[in-house]
Amino acid sequence: MTKARVLLLCGGQSGEHEVSIASARSVLKAAGEQFSVSPVVISKSGKLLSLEDSQKALGQGSTENLSSSGTLQTLSNDAYDVVFPLLHGPNGEDGSIQGMLKLMGLKFVGSDILGSAVGMDKLMMKSVFAAHDLPQIPYKRVLRSEWLSSPEKVLASLEVLTFPLFVKPANLGSSVGISKARNEKELVEALNLAAQLDRRIIVEQGLEHPRELEVGVLGNDFPELSPVGEISFASDFYDYETKYTEGRADLVIPASIDASIAKECQELALKAFAAIDGAGLARVDFFFDEPSGKLYLNEINTMPGFTTTSMYPKLWEAAGVSYGELIVKLVNLALEAR
Repeated sequence: MTKARVLLLCGGQSGEHEVSIASARSVLKAAGEQFSVSPVVISKSGKLLSLEDSQKALGQGSTENLSSSGTLQTLSNDAYDVVFPLLHGPNGEDGSIQGMLKLMGLKFVGSDILGSAVGMDKLMMKSVFAAHDLPQIPYKRVLRSEWLSSPEKVLASLEVLTFPLFVKPANLGSSVGISKARNEKELVEALNLAAQLDRRIIVEQGLEHPRELEVGVLGNDFPELSPVGEISFASDFYDYETKYTEGRADLVIPASIDASIAKECQELALKAFAAIDGAGLARVDFFFDEPSGKLYLNEINTMPGFTTTSMYPKLWEAAGVSYGELIVKLVNLALEAR
């Protein structure tokens, strides 16, 4: 029986370039027996590496000192059955790569253009969730142009929210550029940082010590749900450093929560996935305010980190689906969806 030919796209131009390469190394190692896998790395400048240099990039964990000699012919639909776009952040999981792959007639793992774009754009995602009556923490939108031209007016508009506040660029993933503001001085600093990274900014009301819960979704029109997991950490919030520094955060699966809360998490995850027209996979994140017993939908990630120690594969491992089996399911779902 001929093995399915899988093109593994990784790297990319976002701040999660190295995370993507780490994910791809794990997938390549686990999927080699099941599929014929070819990795193609996109450099930080947006160029395709040759197949040979892509292998070298995965070996060394970066694209440093490697050429960019690949072409779009590398992505020929005659050469591959499925593309696994293991790209995180802008120009990767925001619908841009998905649109290119569709134009080229290539089948791919994960959400289509719409689901990818909505899942990446936090403001649009929140609007879609609101239209589906999904519970969210109060927030306000700020445009960079508004902040730069009328900072006092912007600060006045944010007085409806109470400190602490979280300030986030609308279109960056993996906690990049997110700040916690406990007072107006810190809020000004946080808005200045976010405005350097994006033209659209979210200012979100914070909770005091919320529990962070996550659910994995796997499937197309009839998706399955993983057990609920919890991320525990000692830092003030789950920032980039905490997320990607070994030993700074622990994964607890299943989460030690009441069965009714776990069920509500899974039901909301299913609704969030359907709301954005998700496909293939997603990780849905929640805040649980234990004192009030309220659960808030934080965000949906349509291409979560995919190393063997990442939360999404760990959630499915707890459900009895091994890392290798998960990859097989995702490739089959891509073939089924398109």
